[in-house]
Amino acid sequence: MRSDWTALPEAVTTEIADRIGGAFEVTPAVTGDHAEIASAVTGPNGTVFIKAASAETNVLTLRYELAVTKAVGRYPAAVLWDFQSDGWLVVGTEHLDGPHADLSPGSPDLDLLTATLNELQETPAPGRPWFTPEARLGFGHPAMTGAMVIHSDLNPTNLIVTTDGLRIVDWAWATKAASWVELALLVQWLIGSGHKPEQAENWLARFPAWTATDPEVLDEFASKNASKWSAKSRQSPHQWVHDLAAWTGKWAAHRRLRSQ
Repeated sequence: MRSDWTALPEAVTTEIADRIGGAFEVTPAVTGDHAEIASAVTGPNGTVFIKAASAETNVLTLRYELAVTKAVGRYPAAVLWDFQSDGWLVVGTEHLDGPHADLSPGSPDLDLLTATLNELQETPAPGRPWFTPEARLGFGHPAMTGAMVIHSDLNPTNLIVTTDGLRIVDWAWATKAASWVELALLVQWLIGSGHKPEQAENWLARFPAWTATDPEVLDEFASKNASKWSAKSRQSPHQWVHDLAAWTGKWAAHRRLRSQ
């Protein structure tokens, strides 16, 4: 859960001030909840995006994201520095300035996403521990196993349109898998952005990993993903969970109709 900036000990805020050149202003992030602290911090040396965690599980998650971000390359925000102090792990990255991507039908941001995915689809996962597809998603299939790094949560709030192209943030769930898994997980966000299931699939057909995947594998993936989110929605009051249940359900229904 997100904490207020005031939760940071003085020793931590002092070291942050030293790294950004003095007194600073804090603007909390409005999306995401993986890190206890997630804020844009502006000081004499410019703006840095800072994540910080103290709880054991949150520290492990942030440590994993730090390692992944350093390993993946140019898609994430570049890590500028990190340190531990007074029980907190603190990570400072470049601040990516720009709007979130618009994934609605006809949006020019879809071309930016195409270019980014064409490169990411060919990016091997470096040799370190990674989430497996089953550990990440709660279900598995032999065809999901692969050697590529996938972000696994390409929702629009994790996609930032910058002057240098599309960048991807929040790598806390990066997974080593077959490339098509990234695309299958993107379907729900395309539907949530206004695509009909058939439109989403037609758009994804530009990627070789999608067209090479056995349709029965996609049928099973869609069904299992929809079942997972349907079960979650029955236990959660959060609207985003119900949205995902609806979007994944639409895709699964489409796959069932096409296979009849």
